[in-house]
Amino acid sequence: MLNLKNYNISKNIHIYEQGNLRIAYDVNSGSLHTLDKKTYSFIKEMIESQRSNPLIDFNLIGQMLSDEDKEEILEELEQLQRHNLLFSEEAGEQEPIYISPPIIKAMCLHVAHDCNLRCGYCFAGTGLFGGCRELMSLETGREAIDYLLKHSGSRPQCEVDFFGGEPLMNLAVVKELISYGKMAAKKVGKRIKFTLTTNAILLDEPTASYLEKEEVSVVLSLDGRKEVNDRMRPFSNGKGSYDRIVPNILRAIKKRPNTSPYAIGNYYYVRGTYTRHNTDFHLDVLHMADLGIKRISVEPVVASPEDDFSFSQEDIQKVKESYDILGEKVLEYSKKNKEFTFFHFNAGLDDGPCLPKRLSGCGAGHEYIAVSPEGSIYPCHQFVGQEEYKLGSLHEPDSGLRTDLVEKFRNTNIYAKEDCRTCWARFSCSGGCHAANVSHSGELTKVYPLGCELQKKRLEVAYYLKIKETLAVGTNC
Repeated sequence: MLNLKNYNISKNIHIYEQGNLRIAYDVNSGSLHTLDKKTYSFIKEMIESQRSNPLIDFNLIGQMLSDEDKEEILEELEQLQRHNLLFSEEAGEQEPIYISPPIIKAMCLHVAHDCNLRCGYCFAGTGLFGGCRELMSLETGREAIDYLLKHSGSRPQCEVDFFGGEPLMNLAVVKELISYGKMAAKKVGKRIKFTLTTNAILLDEPTASYLEKEEVSVVLSLDGRKEVNDRMRPFSNGKGSYDRIVPNILRAIKKRPNTSPYAIGNYYYVRGTYTRHNTDFHLDVLHMADLGIKRISVEPVVASPEDDFSFSQEDIQKVKESYDILGEKVLEYSKKNKEFTFFHFNAGLDDGPCLPKRLSGCGAGHEYIAVSPEGSIYPCHQFVGQEEYKLGSLHEPDSGLRTDLVEKFRNTNIYAKEDCRTCWARFSCSGGCHAANVSHSGELTKVYPLGCELQKKRLEVAYYLKIKETLAVGTNC
């Protein structure tokens, strides 16, 4: 008998239709299932029935089915439950366990609070981060790397992302820090994985070759079609940046033909932002794919409602349709041997993060920190300049990180967010971006509703693509 005692179906099973499939996702086991029309309707009735009465009366479910069909469906669901594949036992609430002081494994190093572009949606205020235009000194950069190595515990590998503004405006210091970091890490038996996030304006051939030689991963900014990119990513004189950016990006990625689709190893990603001006952003992704770009990430803007490029509720359906179209195009391009990876369609079902990471997300504020040019420490790059979130300073290492803030971020997991506790996407979304939540509501534990809605849509398409991929190689899903 199917055991549903104290079992909230909608919390633990998500059913939906995508493309030509009816899909059930079992939240706790991570299992995916394709359903026939009768089984899909039966489970849907169960969910709807439970909304009015937690105790499901199976005599009232599936009344349009024959007795034989109903019995067959129930037997199959019971068998799946016995094998912990559907209606699986709900994972008990557990708080991630952390040690003190925090072990820092990744650092965003703001080597430039200045930029050669004036992007309309820039959360950093065109590189200023609420302060003045400045470049990080070599001395401060070395202090930051020493801090990371000292506070990374027994981890054999740490990560440093050179960020801005535009970090290539401080290329000489970046080069010195890469050399210093490799040497300092080797002395203590560690390795530093370097990444650099750039708008590609200054990414000439010598610089691209240097980054490739030093095995520095790159995140390259481009919004897509020329008219879309140039509307939001102009120079200070108002002239668009597309014609400067694209040749540099294409030359750089040719040096990395085998880059990982999962942002590991020596990778590249071309990252864009879409706004209400291009809710058909799938065309921008396809534009980049047609240019030969294989690793693409395009994300929705986080903006104030007063901004003319921010989303309204009427835009959301168009955005979701764009994700639907993009999912089908991923399959179409793959069949034509023009395969590309869209970052947010990597479902992470097979090799995703461990449970603690699924509960709490990125680790900002205790595992991941950002350092400003003058040496102040913040929870992540999007909090830089917000004094209420300043964790400490490189120049006062004995003071440590603010324990109240560290604990606040450590405790900001899905069980601390009311909207997440019963959400089917809770173990995949992890409660969304901390900075986006604060930007929207002023609180870490109040989720950004739009971000939540779009994340769930991306997951639905990602799971659909995972099933399609599995069916294409002739295995069971």
